[in-house]
Amino acid sequence: MSDPAGQDALRELALDLRWSWNHAADVIWHTLDPELWEATQNPWVILHTASRERIAKLLADPAFARMLDALLVDKRRIAQSPAWFQQTHADAKLRTVAYFSMEFMLTEALPIYSGGLGNVAGDQLKAASDLGVPVVGIGLLYAQGYFRQAIRQDGSQEALYPTNDPGQLPLRPLRDANGAWLRLHYELPGATLWVRTWEVQLGRRTLYLLDTNDPANLPAHRCITSELYGGGPELRLQQEMVLGIAGWQLLRRIGLDPEVCHLNEGHAALAALERAGHFRDENGCSFAEALTATRAGNIFTTHTAVEAGFDRFAPALVRKYLSRYAELRLGISIDELLALGRRDRRDSTEPFNMAYLAVRASCAVSAVSALHEQVSKRIFEPLFPRWPMADIPVGHVTNGIHVPSWDSPEADRIWTEAAGKDRWRGDLSGIQAEIRSVEASRLWELRSNARQRLIGYLRGEHTWQLAEAGADESEIAAARSVFDPAVLTLGFARRFATYKRPNLLLHDPDRLARILLDKNRPVQLIVAGKAHPADAGGQALVKRWNDFARRPDVRSRIVFLVDYDMLMSQWLVQGVDVWINTPQRPWEASGTSGMKLLANGGLNLSELDGWWAEAYAPDVGWAVGDGREHGDDPAVDAAEANMLYSLLEQEIVPEFYDRGSDGMPARWVARIRESMARLAPRFSANRVVREYTESLYLPAAAGYIARSADGGRKARELVRWIEEISTRWPGLRFGEMRTSMEGEARRVSVEVLLGELTPEMIEVELYAEAEAEGDPPFRTVMEPQAIQPTAAGARLYAATVPVSRPESSYTPRILPRHPELHRPLEMPLILWQR
Repeated sequence: MSDPAGQDALRELALDLRWSWNHAADVIWHTLDPELWEATQNPWVILHTASRERIAKLLADPAFARMLDALLVDKRRIAQSPAWFQQTHADAKLRTVAYFSMEFMLTEALPIYSGGLGNVAGDQLKAASDLGVPVVGIGLLYAQGYFRQAIRQDGSQEALYPTNDPGQLPLRPLRDANGAWLRLHYELPGATLWVRTWEVQLGRRTLYLLDTNDPANLPAHRCITSELYGGGPELRLQQEMVLGIAGWQLLRRIGLDPEVCHLNEGHAALAALERAGHFRDENGCSFAEALTATRAGNIFTTHTAVEAGFDRFAPALVRKYLSRYAELRLGISIDELLALGRRDRRDSTEPFNMAYLAVRASCAVSAVSALHEQVSKRIFEPLFPRWPMADIPVGHVTNGIHVPSWDSPEADRIWTEAAGKDRWRGDLSGIQAEIRSVEASRLWELRSNARQRLIGYLRGEHTWQLAEAGADESEIAAARSVFDPAVLTLGFARRFATYKRPNLLLHDPDRLARILLDKNRPVQLIVAGKAHPADAGGQALVKRWNDFARRPDVRSRIVFLVDYDMLMSQWLVQGVDVWINTPQRPWEASGTSGMKLLANGGLNLSELDGWWAEAYAPDVGWAVGDGREHGDDPAVDAAEANMLYSLLEQEIVPEFYDRGSDGMPARWVARIRESMARLAPRFSANRVVREYTESLYLPAAAGYIARSADGGRKARELVRWIEEISTRWPGLRFGEMRTSMEGEARRVSVEVLLGELTPEMIEVELYAEAEAEGDPPFRTVMEPQAIQPTAAGARLYAATVPVSRPESSYTPRILPRHPELHRPLEMPLILWQR
């Protein structure tokens, strides 16, 4: 029996993941199978499950057919119409940004993510689609993905690994011009590794996925892309080879030559080597010249707040898998490759650090919040000896979330009425004032309805969980009416890692119970989260929370939801009133979970870490901690737990229940309004992708185009210049430094003995440390003076400086100078006057 006419249109809609944030087509899938749609939110599964007769009957319905046609017309119109990027940067030479990431959180229908890293990658790819920024994603298709969580009868966690059936996922094999499945290959020790390729459509953008579950591979090699963050170092290195090396090969096979390569964490660093290898082959240059040319177009975003969090591999393991690659593909020795990933390039015992490789192969390094920039500068400081912390080459683009993926239908209507349908596709101008114009009653209605919807979902999930665990009928019956839609609802859901301190809220269980059980001002709490199967400490915290949730006195006011995933997260962030976050500062590089509440009118109670250190103000939420780092100090944990309880008891709970004659909590609603207006646009992926585009992608594209022109002529010249100045640098010396007063200004001069260097090769600066925390250091270029060099070859440099600081605070320094040089990423040389 042939497929019903019109089924191709349904396939086209189902295979474009734009449905995961543009919900216009939801009615299509709900009509086909309402129960399966509610359970899976996966149109592709529904199409595979529905009978031909069911589909044919609906397609024969004129109203259904008109709706389907209208959706297709709108989908194609948006795909073809110019977006923000085309309108704002019509003359830009940027054609393609290749975005590499180990994980992408796009929809629960495609479970290839673990948590925050995938959340950021998925949301930025969606925002790039909305804005028309020419980004393509490259990731891995995992046969099992990240583990699924079950809770045993004793409250402990169990890890499960269901299989991802590609036939049930909204993707399709990537085929070449002849219709053959595009397969790549890589020579592993003793065997050829075949890599299959897939494509996922996201509106204007495409995500390419790779997997090794090819029947031509050895059984062990078929399992390389089995689990996300599973196995040991060898499996991780193999996965990163597939992601980076095969990922860049794929782009070239399909005719793409991206100007910009965005490495989302160090996992993807090998893409930079493969990119250089292609450039070397195509231009007949050395590896050093190829890396210098391509480095100008590479950007590295780090998400790690501690050096031990980076992937590091034993030298023997790298030699095993990359020796042949280094010699035949890159034209260098394995020792030269290893040196790129070491702090001390000459230390043969030092592990190979993927983050170090990413830094050395990039023109820009970006952290994910302002605080994380400072943390990352400390982490990477060893790569730049003698450079002050302020000059360590790490900037930041604070994360944000893709609002259309996380706001509720009702919140979406409010934003649409206030700010227009296309509000998240432009530059967000005027959006603050527009949301501030929404009536207080409308905002309170939003929150009341959202809480009620969440509790309906919670009851269903809790009932199912208890039934699965073998609970008796009385417990199951109680679960059907758990929680009260009128009660203040708190949410605490995240990965259960010890640094996130999920036990802080449980520091004093009896005090927490008193807060929950207050007769006049009750509180209810939803907890969810997974601990990595290898994290015994995190699993102990999962058990502790489950034990507390089973206490007879509080079980009506707290529920631990099992198997926290994207779909559950969407329900929680749309419905809870206050989101609690208690990481140990400064280990939360950014965090995004609390951002997802903003557009929904939820509020944040969080440690002053990550994004909240930038976002917090007394009128938009509440803060825990003093904004300083204290390390692993139990006394600080106790003090901050007390602060957390006190904020709930004395400020948050009273404000929620402080109602006026209209039944609304006026101060609470005012806080909601300001949080929505001020924070939702600022911490959106719309702002993030526009910031990446204008501050990083466009300059990187211009830099790569310039360096790669004429077969990499500028790159070759720069390599020769670096070699020359590196050889001559040891002969550079400072002479005498003098100061004098010229009117009300101080004049500082210093002699420089150039040795074999020329004045054009260096820059002489006068430097002074910042006077106050948060201020930038003082820097000014010292100009060469028009005098003859001394007999010793010394030249005089001078600058005028303020007299407000003591003379001793100023120190001359010499830096290499070249118009093409990314300093100090490409050359960390620096000389200080002692």
